Amino acid sequence: HDDLKEMLDSNKDSLKLEAMKRIVAMIARGKNASDLFPAVVKNVACKNIEDPNQLIRASALRVLSSIRVPIIVPIMMLAIKEAASDMSPYVRKTAAHAIPKLYSLDSDQKDQLIEVIEKLLADKTTLVAGSVVMAFEEVCPERIDLIHKNYRKLCNLLIDVEEWGQVVIINMLTRYARTQFLSPNQNESLLEENTEKAFYGSEEEDAKDAKAEAASLAKRKPYVMDPDHRLLLRNTKPLLQSRNAAVVMAVAQLYFHLAPKAEVGVIAKALVRLLRSHSEVQYVVLQNVATMSIKRRGMFEPYLKSFYIRSTDPTQIKILKLEVLTNLANETNISTILREFQTYIRSMDKDFVAATIQAIGRCATNIGKVRDTCLNGLVQLLSNRDELVVAESVVVIKKLLQMQPAQHSEIIKHMAKLTDNIQVPMARASILWLIGEYCEHVPKIAPDVLRKMAKSFTNEEDIVKLQVINLAAKLYLTNSKQV
Repeated sequence: HDDLKEMLDSNKDSLKLEAMKRIVAMIARGKNASDLFPAVVKNVACKNIEDPNQLIRASALRVLSSIRVPIIVPIMMLAIKEAASDMSPYVRKTAAHAIPKLYSLDSDQKDQLIEVIEKLLADKTTLVAGSVVMAFEEVCPERIDLIHKNYRKLCNLLIDVEEWGQVVIINMLTRYARTQFLSPNQNESLLEENTEKAFYGSEEEDAKDAKAEAASLAKRKPYVMDPDHRLLLRNTKPLLQSRNAAVVMAVAQLYFHLAPKAEVGVIAKALVRLLRSHSEVQYVVLQNVATMSIKRRGMFEPYLKSFYIRSTDPTQIKILKLEVLTNLANETNISTILREFQTYIRSMDKDFVAATIQAIGRCATNIGKVRDTCLNGLVQLLSNRDELVVAESVVVIKKLLQMQPAQHSEIIKHMAKLTDNIQVPMARASILWLIGEYCEHVPKIAPDVLRKMAKSFTNEEDIVKLQVINLAAKLYLTNSKQV
């Protein structure tokens, strides 16, 4: 095919046209013309890449970069380099989009592509910014040095970039700022470390620690925020008003990691606003709120009522809201939260009821002063008609009793009576475990339960059988005469 290649490379359009006709005829006869592919592509695409109309130049580059054939990599590389210097920002944007495509086709081009990325990062137009940052994140996210000289420009352009680009740039700048600036809350984390350390220390060590701490506090300079760090926070804050949930979420993430503790609160209001949108958006927002509320509870406390559950919420959203409510529970609001939980237990949604009972258990574990109230509430649920409610309550009561068993022989007696009615295997097993564990507190009842269980032993599920044997062994060790 050398003669055809020469014709395609010539400057005369008539020769090129003749060559094209012959190639089409060859393909029609079923002959293989694949080695002519680069030459044909060069003629078809490259002509359009020099078209006076910017839309056609961009489309030609888009078509060229979508052809996933290694043999045309050099042509693609040339086209991207040319487009990166194009007069039209739209064509430069398309060049940025083509970079990750070429990189995934041939990663050996990385160094040349980084040069193009460096050139495009210096671009001053908002149209190009998001696309080139995306290319940077795909091809060379480790080259932080490329961002240094463009950092302020990116911060200032941010407000005018399109929404997709804003998300990409904010996520990149979050990563950048977390590695390049001091944490605004570092003093807080140092204080936390010191309080945890002194738990098992002797008095002499404590005195030494106190001296060292005083010295380090004297040495430690008060934190002053870098002006570039402040610039990022100032320029992203207005985007919390964005109508696009992804942009709000990205800014919230940035503030959570980079804002001083006193300023993080602004994101709570924005996130609560997002809870009014579709359930898919709610789900993502709630997952993030659940994570954030573990570390920064105070931020969401004023919006407690926004996390109350509506009967129309889908199950997975109800369960996430429960998690948030449990994270926000403290001694002042716990009574309100427990009242709210009582209404949830009457729901028809079984998974949700089970999750609510677990949430009550978590509140009781975290907040000592309501432990007895929660336990009594759960014991009342044991007379519920619904098996699932009873079963879940038993499992949670078991966990709570493990914290302070001595005071609760009444509850254990009450549960022993339930072995006649409860059929859910997990709950039966939990009751048997409790009776075995605390058999000294119920010496008259425990052997009786064992006698009943021995009768139905063959029909029980495996986890129940194991606990029956467990109970028998424990009773034999503590009360061998009777057993």
